[in-house]
Amino acid sequence: MKTKLVIILFFVLCSQYVLGQSATLKGRVLDSINRPIENATVSIGNLGTVTNEEGAYEIKVPANRNITVRYGHVSFNSFSKTFRIQRGKTLYFSPRLFSKTESIDEVIIIDERASTQGLVPVESKTAQIIPSANQGIESVLKTLPGVNFNNELSTQYNVRGGSFEENLVYVNGIEIYRPFLVRSGRQEGLSFVNPELTQNVDFSAGGFQAKYGDKLSSVLDITYRKPSRFGASFEASFLGASASVEGLSKDEKFKVLVGARYRNNSLFLNSNDVDANFNPNFTDIQAYLSYDFSEKFSLDFLGSYSLNNYNVTPRSRQTNFGTLTNPLSLVVSYQGKEEDQYETLFGALKGNYVFSDNVSASLTASTYSTKEQEYYDILSFYGLGEVDADFGSDDFGDSNFVQSIGSQLDHARNNLKAQISNIKLTADWRLNSNLFEFGAKYQHENIKDRINEWQVVDSAGFSLRPPHLLPRNDEPYEPFTGPIVPFININAENDVTIERISGFVQWSRKSYIGDHRVWYNLGLRAQHWTISGKGLSSQDYTVVSPRGQFSIKPAWDHDMLFRVSGGVYYQPPFYRELRDSVGMVHPEVKAQKSVHIVLGHDYSFTLWNRPFKLVSEVYYKNLTDVNPFTIDNVKIRYRARNNAIAYAAGADLRLNGEFVPGTESWFSIGYLQTEENIDDRGYISRPTDQRFKFALLFQDYVPSVPSLKMYLNLVYNTGVPGGSPSYADPYDYQNRLKAYFRSDLGISYIFVDLNNPPKANWQKSFKHLSAGIELFNMFDNQNTITNTWVRDISADRYVAIPNYLSGRVLNLKIAMRF
Repeated sequence: MKTKLVIILFFVLCSQYVLGQSATLKGRVLDSINRPIENATVSIGNLGTVTNEEGAYEIKVPANRNITVRYGHVSFNSFSKTFRIQRGKTLYFSPRLFSKTESIDEVIIIDERASTQGLVPVESKTAQIIPSANQGIESVLKTLPGVNFNNELSTQYNVRGGSFEENLVYVNGIEIYRPFLVRSGRQEGLSFVNPELTQNVDFSAGGFQAKYGDKLSSVLDITYRKPSRFGASFEASFLGASASVEGLSKDEKFKVLVGARYRNNSLFLNSNDVDANFNPNFTDIQAYLSYDFSEKFSLDFLGSYSLNNYNVTPRSRQTNFGTLTNPLSLVVSYQGKEEDQYETLFGALKGNYVFSDNVSASLTASTYSTKEQEYYDILSFYGLGEVDADFGSDDFGDSNFVQSIGSQLDHARNNLKAQISNIKLTADWRLNSNLFEFGAKYQHENIKDRINEWQVVDSAGFSLRPPHLLPRNDEPYEPFTGPIVPFININAENDVTIERISGFVQWSRKSYIGDHRVWYNLGLRAQHWTISGKGLSSQDYTVVSPRGQFSIKPAWDHDMLFRVSGGVYYQPPFYRELRDSVGMVHPEVKAQKSVHIVLGHDYSFTLWNRPFKLVSEVYYKNLTDVNPFTIDNVKIRYRARNNAIAYAAGADLRLNGEFVPGTESWFSIGYLQTEENIDDRGYISRPTDQRFKFALLFQDYVPSVPSLKMYLNLVYNTGVPGGSPSYADPYDYQNRLKAYFRSDLGISYIFVDLNNPPKANWQKSFKHLSAGIELFNMFDNQNTITNTWVRDISADRYVAIPNYLSGRVLNLKIAMRF
């Protein structure tokens, strides 16, 4: 009996010792389009397991030594990876396996690559299901810390105090541009990025590597997928429709991916306080084609055509404002119409060649062409009135005792043509644990711009002169005998050419310091550009931008990662930054400069037996040669002078994980302060100084009916400086717009997907089928984008009238994939 007890005790102690020397490896095995692979094998020598229906696996592995794990499946090429995991820790690793007809170029390791480089991976599936006024990748970005906005009708965003112009966007390594003349989110239309075609999305809010371009704030790096089988999708709602189809040839060398979208924003525009005949319609079609000539050489083509029409005939407007005790209203009657059109064409051809397992290169040629027009003649008669605040009145909310105080005539005939062409060569070389990357690019830009717009303002029979003209007189009591001139008058014609040569070189390495894993990245980027044009003196400039990153993952019991990144970032001026508020081009404008440092910390942990991650970053940007600007809706007006210095500092936090089993949600909190000093007059808040941000993206389902799902998208941003007249001195107007708060709710029922196989014969044709409703701005909060300034000359006062964004809107939606 004693002998048996000794033997049992011996085996218990041995098992406890073995368990104490083990670690855990878990994750999901996915295919090339992020679908889970069931019954995939995960093996380490004689140990092994298989994935479940969600592609998930978990396996105990020896700790504190190198182990090689093999992932395999009968329908996919196998893949092996070497790990070294500390005792008692859990490592999440989700490989992507490719069909056996495809070669494995790379496996994306989200938990390593993204975290060490300060990138935030964004699921394209999340972008397709999140309820948002502008569905797409940008809608997900706006829930991240450090990304601010105050206009749900726009896809533009500010990152850590920067302007819209400071954000890089790449699709398959090709830089994407947006229209020039758009001045309102209502006119903006569709984002270039089609989430239905997207495979990988990475976002960096600062401190990015030298291989990315020359901008000051952020990088959005998107990869369109290559099809591995035939598929099609269709989605429709009251806001529009989209469709895509993908397939490949019999020999699987030629792959095709095509997507088309149509959108009409009338549903949103009819929810505001302007009575008008709105007819905005936005259409685009994109194609991604790929042909594999051999295992070493492939050729890709990416093309896009977009046509945005914004036509509106306004009739009237009543905007209520003021206080509960003194409610007022602006009443406007309109004549005339506005017709805007933005037509863009984009094409890129990319050749990829693999010299060996360690050396590859690609050559890309692309061109972007845009043709834009902005035509309007709108005459408005306006007055201020008192609002009937009697709840029992039949006329509650209507305007009474309207005092007619003026009129305004707006005219524009603006045309712009731009063509941007470039050719880029990139290469990479792997040497043991080192990666060397190189790149060179030549770009030619030509912009032809004709601006003819003016505004005449009349108040109480007196034509108002521009505020900068002197002398001023005591109107209406003192007559003015000078010439009558428009309140705003811009008349210019520009033909500008910019030639750019840029390049980069960078080195990356993975290594160990003791048992601690470390990652290094050092890079250098340079650009030389020449500005010339009709009536302009040619100007040449050169900038050099060193950048670096360092990350370390200590061998601690807690799964943590620390990183530091930064460098010197330049933003050479684009055409919009060269043109001032009256249409003149200033070739002497230099590149804006930012010395940027980011400190980051990632903490991965398990809560309720589910994975969670807390990401925190603090940052500081010191900006010089700043080109000050004002923002009116989404239109940026630059001073075209490097006459300011500025800074931006803040902290961001994001907690994401499975708050509900099987779904990912997150909370974001950010604090920002950014100020500028123009002409040494002292520091004031910049137009993007949005101090506090809270965002929530939450997914849930009914436990008894898991096919019934709920998605909540909530954002709160404190107000930005704004609402002042565009011609005003910012030192005289530092008042802020009110806080932006919006909550969008989506509820959908999943009839068919991977977890819900078809139950009826009519469902067997679908791989996915869902239907639902979306309630936008469900609390009907009145968010303000700008102010309209009305002058009553008889009372010698200016009145700020808020311009409200969209109200509460209900949308129905259906989505299917075949």
